Formats: sequence, structure tokens, C-alpha cells
Amino acid sequence: MGLQEDLPAGEMDLKEGDKVQLIIETETSLGYTVLINEEFDGLLFRSEVFQELEENMEVAGYIKNIREDGKIDVSIRPQGFRNVIDSDVDKVLSKLKKSREGFILITDKSSPDSIRFHMKMSKKAFKKAVGNLYKQKRIDIQEDRIVLLK
Repeated sequence: MGLQEDLPAGEMDLKEGDKVQLIIETETSLGYTVLINEEFDGLLFRSEVFQELEENMEVAGYIKNIREDGKIDVSIRPQGFRNVIDSDVDKVLSKLKKSREGFILITDKSSPDSIRFHMKMSKKAFKKAVGNLYKQKRIDIQEDRIVLLK
């Protein structure tokens, strides 16, 4: 960590998109306050959370936005469309591969709550991932299910 010692105290060496270590501090109405790399305070918005979090838990995160007031917004999803899509596509594919029948009873018509519960992602993220898989001809979208194509 030789670089960090050369920086004046209180100066940040973080940029948007950086992968960081987060320690969950307290839950607030907006989400969670977090400690970034054991040094900076940040905020993880509730809308970015698709897993159970508890105080003092350590999770990998990403810098989402560094605001003018010095506050830092973080996400636990990789930033940048490509990374996010790839990880969501992998999630949907793995769910399909794990299902004995080779399909899931969730579609782009399912409720946001149902998608969040079963897939641990937002409906928007789910629809993008499914659209991506459909274009690759890896799945078939039916009335009540999504089927993995062999």
C-alpha cells in the first residue's frame, strides 16, 4: 500500500467503478451506511441490495458515485452495463441449469417482487438478461415459463 501513504490525509484515491471492500454499518431509511476499504463512509441504497445484509458483514462492492459533498454511493453489483449483464445472464442460466426440468416458472411478466425473491435481481435486470439469452437462442420464452434450449 505504498501509494496511499503518499496522499495527503483525507484525500480519496477512489474512482467510480472501482472494486472496494465494504463493511455494513447501520441500516437507514435509504439503505445502509457502509465503511469503504476501512477508511471512507459510503451509502448503499436499498434498491441496490438483493441479498440479506447484516451489521459488520463484509461484502465486495463498487464505487457508484462520488458526490460533490464527498459522500460516496456504492453498489454491490459491478458497475458498467457489460459486467452487470454478464453476471445477470450467468445467474439466470445457472438457475435454469439447476432446475431439474430445464425451465423456471418466472417470465418477464412475473411481478417485480417474485423476480426479486427468486432471482435476487430487479425486474429490469432480469428482463435484460432474459432478452440477451433469447437473442443468443439459448432460451425459449413461453406463456408461463422460460425454457433452457439444449
